[in-house]
Amino acid sequence: MEIKLAKSAGFCMGVRRAVDTALEITQSETGRKIFTYGPLIHNPQTIELFKSRGVQPVNDMEEIEDKKNAVLIIRAHGIAPEERKRIKASGVKIIDCTCPKVGYVQAIIKKHNALGYTLIIVGDKEHPEVNALLGYAGGRGIALNSLEEVDRLPALKRVCVVAQTTQTSDDYEAIVEKIRKTYPDAVVFNTICSSTQERQTEVVSLARAMEAVIIVGGRNSANTKRLADLAARTGTPAYQIETAAELENVDLQPYERIGVSAGASTPNWIIDQVIDKISSRRAVKYKAAGALFSLWVAAIKTDVYSAFGAACLCAAAAILQGLPVKTLDMAIAAFFVYGMHVINRLIGVRPLGFISSFREESYLRHPRLYRYAAILSLVAALALSFLNGLFSFIFILLMSGAGVLYNMKILPGKIFFSRLKDLPGSKNIFMAAAWGAVTAMLPALAAGNSANAAMFIAFCFAFGIVFIRSAMSDILEMQSDKLIGRETIPVVFGKPRTKIILNIISLALLFLLLFSYFAGKTSSLALFLPVCILYMWICLTLCDRKAGLSGVATEGLLETVYIIAGLCVVAWSFF
Repeated sequence: MEIKLAKSAGFCMGVRRAVDTALEITQSETGRKIFTYGPLIHNPQTIELFKSRGVQPVNDMEEIEDKKNAVLIIRAHGIAPEERKRIKASGVKIIDCTCPKVGYVQAIIKKHNALGYTLIIVGDKEHPEVNALLGYAGGRGIALNSLEEVDRLPALKRVCVVAQTTQTSDDYEAIVEKIRKTYPDAVVFNTICSSTQERQTEVVSLARAMEAVIIVGGRNSANTKRLADLAARTGTPAYQIETAAELENVDLQPYERIGVSAGASTPNWIIDQVIDKISSRRAVKYKAAGALFSLWVAAIKTDVYSAFGAACLCAAAAILQGLPVKTLDMAIAAFFVYGMHVINRLIGVRPLGFISSFREESYLRHPRLYRYAAILSLVAALALSFLNGLFSFIFILLMSGAGVLYNMKILPGKIFFSRLKDLPGSKNIFMAAAWGAVTAMLPALAAGNSANAAMFIAFCFAFGIVFIRSAMSDILEMQSDKLIGRETIPVVFGKPRTKIILNIISLALLFLLLFSYFAGKTSSLALFLPVCILYMWICLTLCDRKAGLSGVATEGLLETVYIIAGLCVVAWSFF
């Protein structure tokens, strides 16, 4: 089964701007109550998420009791000028998130209204954007959405025609053509958003190339409905769903090639869940060919793949330092990483249907099983470390305590932070440091070695590889990280700067490995390990959500860098 994700799927510029602004307000306006005038975007799941962060939608100003101590966010659709004056007079602080492209249409209407034109707005008269546009027409606005309504227009002298920014291009052109027959001198502006046009063109091409199309988005989203309608017009089966759970009611078995697109208000995390769900159906359909894939997916979802990766990285770090590879050290690293990952996921897990990764559905269904597995894994790590010596036992005990504390509240109140996870970029840094400590430092120190250049280089390699992989995963999850308030490196620095940082770290690791070998500080394995860096460079270029890969497949590809480190050890052993 082929799954193709539309490149334009997900938040448009206006929606992303509104969401980002609203999130910034939740951090800067801590002393005020925050409201949105109507739902910020047409996506129920995201609205619920904002509610959990204290942002409440209101449909009338009377719903806001303490207006002097409130912030009101104007959504991307905009509002009528008279409505704006009324809100401003109430004393509420206004944050205007009107989409610039909607603002452009408002400016056209305002100008031509002043020149005495009648404004014909082609769009859904019940839509908030159209209602706002009518407000700028000063009583000389007419909203219509069909050819039949054009026939009912009265005699007009001066006519200006604009479109709702999410209007369907073909429908608008047909209506404009009919208007021009009645009013030859009509002034016409194509105000359909370029992003909307791109999305519509792409969904038609997708529908013609695929056997079925899934359109993801809220049922109250006009642009999502239009995408589903356009896809259906091609004759290809088109299904509009709001969440991945609704795929249970869609029979995908007859289709080998499925296209996926989404409305401008659909967040990436919902799109990812849909791709994951379709991918899991593929594994079920192809039982023989998908058996190995299913096993790989199961290992990734349950964090067993990460644990195996830690063992591989431990072996690479040992040989890099000139130490013998000990199964005991690899087992300690694997059990520790597994236990810590599972415990922190259990603490940070969110309700199903909320923003959740591909792992969390399994964690929510079997919390007791995962809890016991994590405890047993940490007990195994401690027991094996005790066999490795008292120092090793104390080291793992302290590391386990620090890992458990990461998600827990350790300071009263919240002046700057109350948990370690609240520190900007802490997830990426602490995770990489923990992996570096148990895979590179512990085996050397437990063997009686003192800190030296080889240990430092092995730690830097392990830290760097884990940090890059973690940050790359968070680049793909950047939208959901922002929404849940997780201050990962990409959220703190932004995607472009994070990529620059990762490239700098990669180059530094490459230089460190090669220099350390020629300086006689590390073994010749240093000449093999740059393959890991090359692999991460390839992933940085190719691992993009628009590639149509499921979240679990993308995460698995990123975590495979640890396995490649182990394969480098195997290749090195033959030389």
